Amino acid sequence: MWLLVVVLLVALMIPITAILLDSPLGRSFARRLEGQGDGGGAGGGAGASGVRQLERRVEVLETDLEELNRSITGMREELQFVQRLLEDPRKKKPGS
Repeated sequence: MWLLVVVLLVALMIPITAILLDSPLGRSFARRLEGQGDGGGAGGGAGASGVRQLERRVEVLETDLEELNRSITGMREELQFVQRLLEDPRKKKPGS
């Protein structure tokens, strides 16, 4: 019985993990981890390395902003769809 539970748990964790890793949140988290690995030992850095780090941070912020804009656009479309579904059908037919 326990073996069945473990197998089911592993089988359910695979798609959940894939969904989380493919989400904008997972991508953002991976980018932040990647950024920590690149400049962890620099200690602030002066000159060109500081500029490179700043450029990387700006690029990350720009991509995060683009992902947020896409997400907001999708949410707006979903909200409009739900509002259309919830509208009173009697309002559409003024002659009835």
